[in-house]
Amino acid sequence: MVSMLDSALSFQQQALTLRAHRQQVLAANIANADTPNYRARDFDFAAALQNAVSGRSQGQCGLTLATTAAGHLPGDAELGQIALKYRQPAQASADGNSVEMDVERAQFAENAFFYETGTTFLTAQIRTMLTALQGQ
Repeated sequence: MVSMLDSALSFQQQALTLRAHRQQVLAANIANADTPNYRARDFDFAAALQNAVSGRSQGQCGLTLATTAAGHLPGDAELGQIALKYRQPAQASADGNSVEMDVERAQFAENAFFYETGTTFLTAQIRTMLTALQGQ
């Protein structure tokens, strides 16, 4: 029963995890808008989601977090293996920074919208399952 629920919700869970990670990447770009020689980064969400759903890793390294005690948490190795790419600016800046605030804000807002949509969809999916389980 639990595995059926897990499989029903796994796609949305993976999508929300990737959206949250992308939000952090975009926020880092915005935070470093005035940092000389900072290069804006992002990743292809569709490719990362397809790899996550199919169970493939996108990263270069196969490292796992080493734990030394039974109480240690294993960590989230999947997020560390997303291939971040550098964004090419439309216009180069004098200090070498490639962050374009208009682009970053638009990407941030779009990603936030899709994250909110994903949580709304997941909530509706859980409510539907609860209704089915309660027999209403």
